[in-house]
Amino acid sequence: MSYFFELHPDFTHFEKTLINIKEHFKTNTHTIHKARNELKIIPLEGIKTVVKAFKIPHFLNQIVYKYFRSSKAKKSFQNALKLQELGINTPTPIGYIEFYRWGLFQESFFLSKHLPYDFTIREVFHHKVDDVENILKQFSAFSYDLHQKGVWHVDYSLGNILVQKKENSYEFYLVDINRMEFRESIPPQEGLKNFNKFWPKFPDDLPIIAKEYAKLSGFDEKEAIGIIIDENEKLQQQVALKKKLKGKK
Repeated sequence: MSYFFELHPDFTHFEKTLINIKEHFKTNTHTIHKARNELKIIPLEGIKTVVKAFKIPHFLNQIVYKYFRSSKAKKSFQNALKLQELGINTPTPIGYIEFYRWGLFQESFFLSKHLPYDFTIREVFHHKVDDVENILKQFSAFSYDLHQKGVWHVDYSLGNILVQKKENSYEFYLVDINRMEFRESIPPQEGLKNFNKFWPKFPDDLPIIAKEYAKLSGFDEKEAIGIIIDENEKLQQQVALKKKLKGKK
């Protein structure tokens, strides 16, 4: 089995550890998420790290990832570097590694420093924390800055924004960043559509975000509220239809 890896210049001492990451991952039991991919917190080289293991793709994609498309691990690493370059918060990237067998792409891993955080944006939308309105306004400002810098997070959703509470403010960090676009610019009417995966339990939450976004961008407030609510409802209807077609309730 062969491999290819890249490391952040600050973490070149991780080379041997990265090459042996499959063994470290196998013996560690601290899983923090497991679905299509699995995330574990693993202490490595004296640093608390988060290791994301991407599942082995089906045969066709093993060829695609070998010759035509960057792997999800590579994209995660490169996108993290780009975000840092733009001054956007994301856990510090350490590196990634890809493994190949018989010339075909197999497993891949992305490593980053563990980021201590207070809650995700999910807890805010579920009103499980205090100061909800203030957090939502600051989150809207963070999102507007993101769009001003041309960053479009394809998986911009409840579980993918970590929140650190500071003395008088909140800081937001992007995770699950392998699907991301970097554009020249994102106009307000487009940026507002990026909130379509934030399905609120409380009807006033999305208008709070829309009003703040409109104020920052100079966009019409009523139109902003209409866009953000319509796009959210469209996606919910699409998901409900897909579930119905698959026979799920």
